Amino acid sequence: MNGAKATVALLQRMGVPFIAALCGNGLDPLLEAADAAGLPVIDTRNEQAAAYIADAYARLTGQLGVCAVSSGVAHVNALAGLTNAWYDGAPVLLISGSSPSPGLGRGTFQDMDQIGMARPVTKYAERVTQASRIPLALREAVGAACGGRPGPVHLTITLDALQGPLPPDAVERLGPLARVASSRSAADPDGLAHGLALLASARRPVIVAGSGVFYAEAGEALRRFSRQSATPVVVPIWDRGAIDTPWETYVGLVGPASGEPDILTQADLIVMLGAAVDYRVRYLDAPPLRAGVKVVRVTDDAQQMYQGITPDVAILGDSQTVLEAWRDMWSAGELAPHTGWLEEARHSAEAFYRRWVCTPESYGVNGHSAMDGGALVRAVAGVLEERDPEPVLLIDGGNIGQWAHMQLASRRYPAHWLTCGASGVVGWGVPGAMAARLAYPERPVVLISGDGSLGFGLMEFESAARQGLSFVTVVADDCAWGIVATGQERSCGRRLSSELGPADYAGVAQALGGRGMRAETPEGLQNALREALRERKPTLIQVPISVGGPA
Repeated sequence: MNGAKATVALLQRMGVPFIAALCGNGLDPLLEAADAAGLPVIDTRNEQAAAYIADAYARLTGQLGVCAVSSGVAHVNALAGLTNAWYDGAPVLLISGSSPSPGLGRGTFQDMDQIGMARPVTKYAERVTQASRIPLALREAVGAACGGRPGPVHLTITLDALQGPLPPDAVERLGPLARVASSRSAADPDGLAHGLALLASARRPVIVAGSGVFYAEAGEALRRFSRQSATPVVVPIWDRGAIDTPWETYVGLVGPASGEPDILTQADLIVMLGAAVDYRVRYLDAPPLRAGVKVVRVTDDAQQMYQGITPDVAILGDSQTVLEAWRDMWSAGELAPHTGWLEEARHSAEAFYRRWVCTPESYGVNGHSAMDGGALVRAVAGVLEERDPEPVLLIDGGNIGQWAHMQLASRRYPAHWLTCGASGVVGWGVPGAMAARLAYPERPVVLISGDGSLGFGLMEFESAARQGLSFVTVVADDCAWGIVATGQERSCGRRLSSELGPADYAGVAQALGGRGMRAETPEGLQNALREALRERKPTLIQVPISVGGPA
């Protein structure tokens, strides 16, 4: 037994299904141990992609995603995916290689402070220089990643630590290990009662359901309680969703750049349920929110309790446990639902989204020879609704991302949809689609991407094709960084460094071992998508669209 074999054995005991990796300095012992133990390694063409795979897998499943890269700039590249996981609260472990420890600080190959670079975007970061430390360091790191508010962690393990000897029973000594983000905790009864009393007495309460609802598997509990109390529910854009089917209480997203239903500004009570206080909820400042608005905060992480604000009621507990307790208390108290306010909020949301959901097809209108983003999204949505089970849907891109949220998120925001996350990053989509295929081997996977976003991960079509990871990418091709170009045209009347040249993305996908297709009408796109979903290889459908987004 050596350090590398112990690392792999521990990951396998936790049920980790694969490592996303790019080979290089310091990693050979880990790759050899994984190969010998039968732990799959999904290799990529860029360290960002490996980290994005781990991040997307973690955000889709709530389970630990693991990636491994070499040292130096490779480590720097992987921090992009780690940063995304930090913003979104996703349990990710990055293992980075390193030259042997005796040369560290003396100018050995790729000598740098990898821990110092990782620490600002991790819950735990450590450089391991001795094989004997690996088992406990790994357990501590994974415990941090999956406990409380989930998040990324990092271990730099030096080459001599991976090669160093360990007792044969070093792994068994640790006992049971877990890799699932979970923090069930019963809340203080007084806090529960106080919070519910405020909710019951409010005239216009709103529940902001953040990613904590997803990680607590509280979607059904939220549906039942919000229906029982007739309380409108909103989700911050880019948070993980848990609204799998249309609910009468769900009234849409808050925080989109192009507008949102006017719900928060009308509220006299806001329940922050597993959600962060940030720009998407206007920092909960009054104004723009109503003067005197009260806040009840529910979180399973004590460190997040006073993030951004001092709530009127602070409840330390996971979303599912709190909602189930509130449901019982609401019934016992025979409290009155907020039926009138819910109807008002629903009408406000429906009026807002009607502008986008019911917009006429723009294909061939106003001099445009191409579809707009709305027409593309509606065409894709029509095919998705035909499939059972519905495909995992990933949305990567600024302009097309706006269209997708406006067109699709007015009635539901399910857990099998994945966006960039709270970071707002673009370019993660192709690795994300690879992760979705790994997470759901039998479920169709569809990625909607912009042409700018696609450029970050296009080479990963080769990685996906070689390793048998099939998915369909629909590329909204407007030859621009569309969301920037549109904003520049409105503000100064011209585009500044926001145009892209024409490219045969379909041909590139074909050349990389996938399949490439083109579609120029909504009907053509739907036919191509139906055909592509029958393929067992990564497929790219290139769709020319006009520049322009929701306004």
